[in-house]
Amino acid sequence: MKKLFFAAILLQLFATVLYSQSDTSAIKSQIQKYKQAIDNADTLIASQIWAHTPEVSFIQPGGHQHGWKEINEGIYKFFGEAFSKRSLNIFDEKISVYDNVAWAEFYWVFDGTFKKGDAPLQTKGRETQIWKKLNGQWLLVHVHYSGMPITQEGKGF
Repeated sequence: MKKLFFAAILLQLFATVLYSQSDTSAIKSQIQKYKQAIDNADTLIASQIWAHTPEVSFIQPGGHQHGWKEINEGIYKFFGEAFSKRSLNIFDEKISVYDNVAWAEFYWVFDGTFKKGDAPLQTKGRETQIWKKLNGQWLLVHVHYSGMPITQEGKGF
């Protein structure tokens, strides 16, 4: 009886690990679509990865968008109108899953070329994304990005 009980516990733990790995892989795939949507200023792809609920939000140095319509206008359409070339490179990605909510943390480098004047731009930052599993699909519900850490003494408060 003890062996059967122990085997059941091991099976449950194994299933939990597999479930978590599956969720992590699904979120990584969604983050790649997020990158693709930024790189191509593709509002259709962006629309497929964001939840379309009133509480979705995006906090960034230039503002704070609420709801899909504001995010679409303030982020994706902005990138399409402002830049002729866009490339978002994501690194040091960490994903944590907790039931039907997950968060991703990563650093990024964005290289773009302004349409006006054809001037290049490079920015670097870090980002936290909150994902929620709705109807079996992981959808983005919040993004917060900021610049790189400031490590000089007396700075970064």
